[in-house]
Amino acid sequence: MKKPLLFILISILFLTSCSAKETKSKEAKVNSFKSVSMEEGLKLMAINKDFVLLDVRTPEEFATGHIPGALQLTNETFTKQDAEKLLKNKSQTIYVYCRSGRRSKESCQKLIDFGYTNVIEIGGIIDYNGVVEK
Repeated sequence: MKKPLLFILISILFLTSCSAKETKSKEAKVNSFKSVSMEEGLKLMAINKDFVLLDVRTPEEFATGHIPGALQLTNETFTKQDAEKLLKNKSQTIYVYCRSGRRSKESCQKLIDFGYTNVIEIGGIIDYNGVVEK
């Protein structure tokens, strides 16, 4: 009599642990950003005009030339409060770039952690062939 009861308890534990892993996996997908190439990002921006373009290089780098219309937050120092002052709508599409793509990935994760839901990393300005604004 004890063996069937033990088997039932083990089965219940196994099934509930699988369910918990599936829920965590779905949460991870919701709380992540998308990465595309600079070229793909520019195509997406041309299609949908309701976005913010964010340059996460330093102010000095930004001043040497940035993609027209870009806003600036420094990856290494921006806080949740800084982001919320500049990026009011947490569900608006935000395209993020830096020089090569490393800092933009870090900034995208910070924005996701701050509650932004539509963040797209587009790499670095080194892959941008258009006109720059100073």
